[in-house]
Amino acid sequence: MATSKWSLLCSLSLAVGPAGCIADVVPNSSLASCTDLAATCGPRSDEICCANSLVTGGEYERLDLDQNKSYPATVSDFRLDRFEVTVGRFRRFLREYPGNIPAAGEGAHPNIENSGWYDSWPLPQDQAELTASLKCSQYYQTWTDVPGDGEHKPINCVNWYVAFAFCAWDGGRLPTEAEWNYAAARGSEETNYPWGSAAPDDDHAVYCPNYSEVDQGCPTATLADISDVGSRSPAGDGKWGQSDLAGNMREWTLDFHDAYPDNCDDCANLTNVIGGREARGGDWNNDATSLSSFFRIAYDPTAATSWVGFRCARRPR
Repeated sequence: MATSKWSLLCSLSLAVGPAGCIADVVPNSSLASCTDLAATCGPRSDEICCANSLVTGGEYERLDLDQNKSYPATVSDFRLDRFEVTVGRFRRFLREYPGNIPAAGEGAHPNIENSGWYDSWPLPQDQAELTASLKCSQYYQTWTDVPGDGEHKPINCVNWYVAFAFCAWDGGRLPTEAEWNYAAARGSEETNYPWGSAAPDDDHAVYCPNYSEVDQGCPTATLADISDVGSRSPAGDGKWGQSDLAGNMREWTLDFHDAYPDNCDDCANLTNVIGGREARGGDWNNDATSLSSFFRIAYDPTAATSWVGFRCARRPR
């Protein structure tokens, strides 16, 4: 496995996780969203924000917490971004908008028919409308019209359609729910958290330990509680080097919310039965319960909130 590229990445500490050097992490500064973007991500703010790594496919059991049942699934190899998409990366998408709106079929999963972009899907008409949509919360939006100290925070206030369009433009796609779950549960290890089975704490994840049911959120939170991507790395990293799969932002996936497909071989729920798209992984404004790799929740795909962001999946090459 040792190659000059791999040795260089390890020596630069671009791919260090709890088990040591994670295989096949690639910086990918050539992606559209990282063109001329400084290396400001990770625990030392010195990693390329577009880094991604190969998630080796396999079989695992998806746990349905509501029904206390498990469902077998198989996923093929795929690449998954190490970090949630940052404000700085999204700024490059907005700069080219609307000239980078996907063509029909773009952003599809290579093994799932009809999973690409549909021309009928709604998007902001122009840069002004897209910019306005990024200001969904007076106190918790991470977007700023002028670049500042928050360029390596995860972008929020992005609805499902905009997230899909970004990933398609950036040469990727949204991960399926099964893929996301597989990466977060450490594949066939089927752990409750990306780092393993140990209970969450502040060293591993960004979440709200004093969550209030009355407030439906974190009563003492400020914008500073939304951390730079990779701030809990390497302690909170998953098996294949992804950070923040638990906490910081929930993350959009491809699927509609519905019962797990009984037969899952690179599967996705593409039929709108209940009305929401899955967003996985817990967030800064919720308690530790939501951090479980098996916790499921869905949102209206047109909704833009301060607690949902995303990351992109890619072909394994």
